[in-house]
Amino acid sequence: MLLPSCRMVHVARPLLLLLAVFLRADAETPPRFTRTPVDQTGVSGGVASFICQATGDPRPKIVWNKKGKKVSNQRFEVIEFDDGSGSVLRIQPLRTPRDEAIYECVASNNVGEISVSTRLTVLREDQIPRGFPTIDMGPQLKVVERTRTATMLCAASGNPDPEITWFKDFLPVDTSNNNGRIKQLRSGIDFSPSSLSLLFNVLSMFVMS
Repeated sequence: MLLPSCRMVHVARPLLLLLAVFLRADAETPPRFTRTPVDQTGVSGGVASFICQATGDPRPKIVWNKKGKKVSNQRFEVIEFDDGSGSVLRIQPLRTPRDEAIYECVASNNVGEISVSTRLTVLREDQIPRGFPTIDMGPQLKVVERTRTATMLCAASGNPDPEITWFKDFLPVDTSNNNGRIKQLRSGIDFSPSSLSLLFNVLSMFVMS
């Protein structure tokens, strides 16, 4: 009477192990980009920041390459997102022509690997075209008490109308995932007296409470 019982246990154990393997394999997914870097044009002596994020299971590892080789330079800094979803490649100060290149973000895990490329163009001061974005008013250092609201201002001009992006500790600020503590307000004002060379002054307010 005990023999069938022993056989059931002996057969069930490999089946359970096989089922666990299938479940584990089914849960793993290859990397997929959720945010990819965009081509940028910077000025010699300035800064460039490329953003790359990916999802997958296991969580993908992000690597930045320049001309097929992993970036390694004192002026090149890779800042990881706190949640491990990706990183920012920050280059400062920009040098021309040595920094002009195709940069590649590679996301990989044990299921697969994907990559995306972006181009960096670096201009000399005498190459800056009319209407190129300039920061007219940068944010100032703020000291506020805890639980108080801090407001920082940034104004830029250019043609076409420039877009302002805020960074905190070199990482882009996500205003949609902070329980309403951080808000970005934007306004556009025509300040040029000439209608032939219309410029816009973009004022962006960064509010943290």
